[in-house]
Amino acid sequence: MSSLPEVPGFLKSIKPYIKISSDHEKRDPVVAYWCVLYALQTGLKMDAKPKDSFTFLTRLMDWLETAKRQQAGNEAVSSEVVAQAHMENYALKLFLWADSEDRAGNFSKNLIKTFYTAGLLFDVLTVFGEVSEEIAHHRKYAKWKATYINNCLNQGITPVPGPTGGEEDTEFGTQPPTTMHQPEERFDQPSTSISTPPYYNPTPPAPNPALTPQAPPPSYYTDDLAPQTPADSKCLALNGAELTPADLQLGQKLCKWAGSALTYDDIPTAVDNLQKVLALLTTGQKP
Repeated sequence: MSSLPEVPGFLKSIKPYIKISSDHEKRDPVVAYWCVLYALQTGLKMDAKPKDSFTFLTRLMDWLETAKRQQAGNEAVSSEVVAQAHMENYALKLFLWADSEDRAGNFSKNLIKTFYTAGLLFDVLTVFGEVSEEIAHHRKYAKWKATYINNCLNQGITPVPGPTGGEEDTEFGTQPPTTMHQPEERFDQPSTSISTPPYYNPTPPAPNPALTPQAPPPSYYTDDLAPQTPADSKCLALNGAELTPADLQLGQKLCKWAGSALTYDDIPTAVDNLQKVLALLTTGQKP
């Protein structure tokens, strides 16, 4: 697949999405594809585009056509229902890790990157239609947190972990009494894969070891490594067949896809995915 072209100055607002796509082109082509599609749709809506912008957008169209051909067998590219589930799950993974690190007071540049990237990926979800109120809240909070922590660290101020209080004016609380700077020109976006999170809640829930990520996402320059289940930990299907961590992750995805299909009243797809996960968990049979 050809490299993505350089973003012209007029379209600088879509540059962060192109950056995420470039970072994920090999490690997660699905994320790369939908980020470019979102960037293209956003760029096409902008008025009075100069000639170099039209050339750039045309090259994005060509890139998308090539990517779609190369990923013809990937349902997360060919099916919007599956794609939405994939993208939402990925964005939430990043968001929960950032939220847990923030609440623990572990402030760093990588935390800012992760909040910022999660916010941008929540933007990308709008290619599938209007996002839920919950996703809209996550998106606003993630972007606010990235800006807030970035500004605090630049000013030598210790950020307040989690939501900082009052909701009347800023919804998420008091910001530092200085000019706020968006972090996109200061930090690259991270490329990570971590365990599936629960939904964010402004009030921290009681710790649940089964849902809390135990390790941070890898740094920006490392490979995309997901936490692994300990070697001596075994999970068995109902018939006694051993299920691997990959099997359990597949089961989670099938359940997620079934739920997404129901959102679109796609009963056959929902039933098909539920039957697959039942077969996996009762017999160990992979779809």
